[in-house]
Amino acid sequence: MRRKDREMSKEFGLEVIDKARYGVISMIDEYNEPYGIPLSIVRDKSTLYFHSAMDGRKVKIFEKNPNVSISFIGEIKIPEKYTKGELDEIAKDESKAVLLISSVFTTEYESAVVKGKVRLVEDEEEKIKAMRLICEKYTSTKMDYFDIAVKSGLKRTNIYEVEIEEITAKRKKYDKNGEEMKWGRME
Repeated sequence: MRRKDREMSKEFGLEVIDKARYGVISMIDEYNEPYGIPLSIVRDKSTLYFHSAMDGRKVKIFEKNPNVSISFIGEIKIPEKYTKGELDEIAKDESKAVLLISSVFTTEYESAVVKGKVRLVEDEEEKIKAMRLICEKYTSTKMDYFDIAVKSGLKRTNIYEVEIEEITAKRKKYDKNGEEMKWGRME
């Protein structure tokens, strides 16, 4: 990680995964070409689960090369550190222009990147558990209908798992005084 001053803990990265609406899984296809797609991913301890059709490009890639990287984005926010009057004053002095780049035209963010190997889940009990976790995260208000849906859909769905082999997390955030919180500082 180039910006070690923004590195966060493994636990922080796991929290980012849990609140992320999706993860982007990246892989290399049989032609050595990169391929990445967003997926609905859920975590259970150190295992990530997602579902897929039973055929398609990613399915074929996973069969030949199970190595993947998955990126997650947590909260993103544009910091509001200066009033319009303060920005007008900064704009009058070219020597202060660097403030515009570092503190105005920037974003606060949280991210986590996981490396691991994809494995097709074959055990029906584990498949149902994974689908339940996915549905609880993404369609929690519809869980009364889960059992009937999973009964009809499970035989047409692949479930994959990725054991987290490596996780890195990063954050850029400002405190209430407008100072960047670095080196894992939480508040």
